[in-house]
Amino acid sequence: MFKKNILTGLLVLIPIVLTLWVLITLTQFLDQVLLFLPDEFQPHTLFGGAIPGYGVIVTLVVVFLTGLIANNFFGKKIISIYEYVLNKVPVISSIYKGIKQVSDTLLSNSGQAFSKAVLIEFPNAGTYTFAFITGVPNNQIAKYLKGKYVNVYVPTTPNPTSGYTLIVPTKKIIEIDLSVDQVLKYVISMGVSTADKEFIENNKKKRK
Repeated sequence: MFKKNILTGLLVLIPIVLTLWVLITLTQFLDQVLLFLPDEFQPHTLFGGAIPGYGVIVTLVVVFLTGLIANNFFGKKIISIYEYVLNKVPVISSIYKGIKQVSDTLLSNSGQAFSKAVLIEFPNAGTYTFAFITGVPNNQIAKYLKGKYVNVYVPTTPNPTSGYTLIVPTKKIIEIDLSVDQVLKYVISMGVSTADKEFIENNKKKRK
């Protein structure tokens, strides 16, 4: 009984504690970044003392204003100018292009990044893993392939931020009725977390 209660307590507390730790660490980091702001914009100058979370608020405001400027005609001109300059600088241009390609793929509203979860055979025939469709091969790659292919990202467990990028024939893709969130939960939990009750019930009805 004692062991059962300890395990139950850990299962309840660990996610809460880790979530709070991530939020507090992020807040503290953003507050530290604000130390580089001019003194007149510091919280002790504006409000007479430190304000926890001030960095988060300022960051959101800066991101919003940046997006607002970037979405108008003059903002786009400014972006095109500094991108032109950065692309001419050795080393920095390679780093910038790589980061921009990743961010454009993940954050673009029109992109296909992680748009759908599927099953594929990996790493050997007869064994399967989850993958996320991230798009289709571009023309430079497609010319070497015969037939239809898609790009997929195979996450590792329990850390889905590392994984493998594969080019898989479309006919090898197995469609599933699971959302991206459900699959991520499955991967992070190392297979311990199964599909939610609604999904299970729906599949039971289909079998009947």
